[in-house]
Amino acid sequence: MASLQSIRILSVEDHPVFREGLSTIIGSQQDMVLVAQASNAVEAVTEFRRHRPDITLMDLRLPGTNGTDALIAIRGEFPQTRIIMLTTSDSDGEIQRAMQAGAAAYVFKSMPKGELLDVIRSVHSGRRYIPPEVAARLAEHMGEDNLTSRELEVLRLIRDGYRNKQIADQLAIAETTVNFHIKNLVDKLQANDRTHAVSIALRRGILQI
Repeated sequence: MASLQSIRILSVEDHPVFREGLSTIIGSQQDMVLVAQASNAVEAVTEFRRHRPDITLMDLRLPGTNGTDALIAIRGEFPQTRIIMLTTSDSDGEIQRAMQAGAAAYVFKSMPKGELLDVIRSVHSGRRYIPPEVAARLAEHMGEDNLTSRELEVLRLIRDGYRNKQIADQLAIAETTVNFHIKNLVDKLQANDRTHAVSIALRRGILQI
């Protein structure tokens, strides 16, 4: 039976089996209570407003609006809220976006049940949590400058198969300027060449396929 001190939890998950699993796990804990469940971002915001949970478990990949966008919407109204992102993805870009948006933790769905419960309690007490392997990879990129919007435009056109001259025509800039942008983005991504830069950006979630 949940006590007055129970950690009140909202679960946002669109897969019925995983949602049921979370419900069972949380229901078995004396210091936790599942106050509501949602299966998409719109329901998540509605249920959060209704219940004001202590902790929200947010699936990163939701139908329509993704979990990070739902996190941003909720924290826009309730800046102090604590949201744990649940995911199967280790894309650096997605992790960085979620953490920069104020996620309290980033947890893989493959995490053992006991560890997940520990993370919930830890976040409830005011701490943040990033898996060690994710923290190490994020630290590698901490010193890198973010790509400028123009560098991203150039990178997208490289991804789409454009040559430097065609990129210059597409963006109405000189080919020498395109070469300058390519040199910068290759340096920032620590790539060997323009093609390698695209593959790195795809792997890290900076670019989508």
